[in-house]
Amino acid sequence: LTPVIPGAERGEAGGSPEIGTRSGGACLQENRLNPGGGAHPTLPEPQAHSHPCLSLPWVLSVLLSLAGDVLVSMYREVCSIRFLFTAVSLLSLFLAAIWLGLLYLVSPLENPTPRRPPPTSSEYHERVRSQGQQLQQLQAELDKLHKEVSTVRAANSERVAKLVFQRLNEDFVRKPDYALSSVGASIDLQKTSHDYADRNTAYFWNRFSFWNYARPPTVILEPHVFPGNCWAFEGDQGQVVIQLPGRVQLSDITLQHPPPSVEHTGGANSAPRDFAVFGLQVDDETEVFLGKFTFDVEKSEIQTFHLQNDPPAAFPKVKIQILSNWGHPRFTCLYRVRAHGVRTSEGAEDSATGGPH
Repeated sequence: LTPVIPGAERGEAGGSPEIGTRSGGACLQENRLNPGGGAHPTLPEPQAHSHPCLSLPWVLSVLLSLAGDVLVSMYREVCSIRFLFTAVSLLSLFLAAIWLGLLYLVSPLENPTPRRPPPTSSEYHERVRSQGQQLQQLQAELDKLHKEVSTVRAANSERVAKLVFQRLNEDFVRKPDYALSSVGASIDLQKTSHDYADRNTAYFWNRFSFWNYARPPTVILEPHVFPGNCWAFEGDQGQVVIQLPGRVQLSDITLQHPPPSVEHTGGANSAPRDFAVFGLQVDDETEVFLGKFTFDVEKSEIQTFHLQNDPPAAFPKVKIQILSNWGHPRFTCLYRVRAHGVRTSEGAEDSATGGPH
């Protein structure tokens, strides 16, 4: 591009015709290159003989253009470098994680636990001595535990023995019993209630509780008491008359019934509850009231009741009249009845039947 020199277009006198002609050609060429007269004129080329005031703007514009190009190129470079730096950083972190994982897995294989050197003779003897002391301590502790266990066993054995003797003492009334068949006692069947009869007992006796199986009233004179071995009469009221082995001054009556915990039916509702005791004279017509009592099934299986026989009178028979039971609707069971007192002397006949038992 040829710069336009002022004065040449106007054909100043000081200018040469060549310059004017050149200037005119340059203007035509400029108009051809930029016919619209846009906002981006072509920068004039610096001339060695241009005016000093005209060369300064041109230099500034050139410098600004160069600076802009440099800044744009630098921005692009910076953006590309940042992207590359980010990518390289992420890749480095990924590789570092893989490397650390491999080191964590491979290090135990590459670095096994070093074997300890074999102990010396002094170390070996020291270990043996230490283990020997530990064994002695363990043996002492075992001996101590054995003594404690023996003490506990002895205490338990003593406790069990006390319980057994207590149980035996509970069953042992420590009074002579004149209502035992082995000493001559018997049942007066004419004055005793009828047995409880169940038409299905003969076939179903082994499917129900044992007391549905009919037992004679003489069972109450036997010392063997176990669930089901009782005399049952119908309903909740009845009586039994015991023929004593002689004339006895009655002082106490004992009734026995198994506790509810050992009953096959899970309860003791067939046990007698309220009852009365009478002494019968020889004529069997005179009855002497000796007391009315209540048998508590929750209290004890053996209960002794003191009779109101004052002044003492001797009777050959005793009647136990049951007034109620503990709720059984069909029958009442008697397991064992004991009669206590003092037997009066009746000569040789009494000696034959035996003294107080």
